[in-house]
Amino acid sequence: MIQLRLTNEAFEQDIRPLVTSFFPKEELTVFYDGEAAEEGFRYLLTGEWGEDGFLLCLYRDTDRARAVQSERKALPLTERKRYRDEVKRAVYRMLSAETGRTLPWGTLTGVRPVKQVLERLIEGESPESIDAFLQTEYYCSKEKRELSLTVATKEKKLLTQLDYKNSYSLYLGIPFCPTTCLYCSFTSYPLERFGHLTGDYVEALKQEIAASADLLSGKRLATVYFGGGTPTALSVEELREVIAAVKEYFPVEQAAEWTVEAGRPDSITSEKLQMLMEEGVTRISINPQSMNQKTLELVGRRHTAEQIVEAYTAARAAGFTNINMDLILGLTGENAEDVEETLRQVGALAPDSVTVHTLALKRAARLNIEREQYRGMDAVCVNGMLEASIRFAKQYGYEPYYLYRQKNMEENLENVGYAKEGKEGLYNILIMEEKHSILALGAGGTTKLVLPGGRIERSENVKSLKDYLERTDEMIARKQAFFRRYAET
Repeated sequence: MIQLRLTNEAFEQDIRPLVTSFFPKEELTVFYDGEAAEEGFRYLLTGEWGEDGFLLCLYRDTDRARAVQSERKALPLTERKRYRDEVKRAVYRMLSAETGRTLPWGTLTGVRPVKQVLERLIEGESPESIDAFLQTEYYCSKEKRELSLTVATKEKKLLTQLDYKNSYSLYLGIPFCPTTCLYCSFTSYPLERFGHLTGDYVEALKQEIAASADLLSGKRLATVYFGGGTPTALSVEELREVIAAVKEYFPVEQAAEWTVEAGRPDSITSEKLQMLMEEGVTRISINPQSMNQKTLELVGRRHTAEQIVEAYTAARAAGFTNINMDLILGLTGENAEDVEETLRQVGALAPDSVTVHTLALKRAARLNIEREQYRGMDAVCVNGMLEASIRFAKQYGYEPYYLYRQKNMEENLENVGYAKEGKEGLYNILIMEEKHSILALGAGGTTKLVLPGGRIERSENVKSLKDYLERTDEMIARKQAFFRRYAET
């Protein structure tokens, strides 16, 4: 067990992810001054915050009376960002010295490590200066510094072409899937139990589409994205109804990209693919996650590896020239050889882009809730899997174009989108770097409004399918009030 004893919760969310990255398999408990600690720990890290500085101490269970590492810093608490960053660097140095380990991303624990790199490039700062900044401020490894700069340079080029400041994107959430995967924590409802509600959901979503048409009418529509869930879990007729409503109320002809997640091959038919092509969808995603049949069965994907190939072949036959495939590194029971075989098969298919995710388990994922059932089946050598994916990308001519991280990622790694030139997923960049507004409709959708000066305000729809169906009018009124409020600022 690892324990944190802190003056208060002020910097807990900054320290916690660093501690869990150095001790990923350890239980972590937190208590504040005045609260009783639990008996028995491997390490105890204490943090004392004062108006004029901080003190951090690290104790081993074998020597509770004497700190094995400590750092004190004189710094005014009023300089909060600098104070926070100094705390994180001090924690990092102490844990790195104690464990003999370094973290590839250093003290960068946020979702968007590339965001400030992109901002600095846009402001005209040199790559050399940014590289030094990442190394000095965050202890970021050379490999990750280079990756961040490569991705940010590509993003800057694509965003400039898109005129992101004067445009917005439209997101529609379809929260149904054929089954719920073992690792999934997204808003997703399996058809077996909730399929009878798809028609009601389509009607509610159409109502929200119609009511939202004028909310961002002063801006150009840049991209459209159907996510989920699995949008192609809907029938052809239901999906066509949603598309017809979008076309009626939004100028989709302006969009540079229209993506539909067709992630599960067991939700794809030639009829659906042909309909999507005829309606003007320009990009789809067919997501194997793994081509290992044993893995697919273990994680709850009730389709075969052969069905993945069949769905991909059908999409090409329907005329799609921009197909993405998602893969996950670190799936239960897999090793580097399994991933290399998946990469070999995906490479033979030659999709236009490949998004490589490192497994990140959230509390709501069944693999987390039911972890006792899968004890001893952890993936082996996830970093080796990542290295194999990097070699794969270079071999097949894919370049990294967007990147993000998540909490609880295996081996403190990242998710990277790779694409052939001109086949990048523009929406992925826009949502990740938060450079323009996203109008999100449907259960679980989060609308993001980018205001002058870069401030971001959010309006969230409920995640629960039942609540969304019962409270559609409330979601609509909330969103309209949200836009009125900020239109007046």
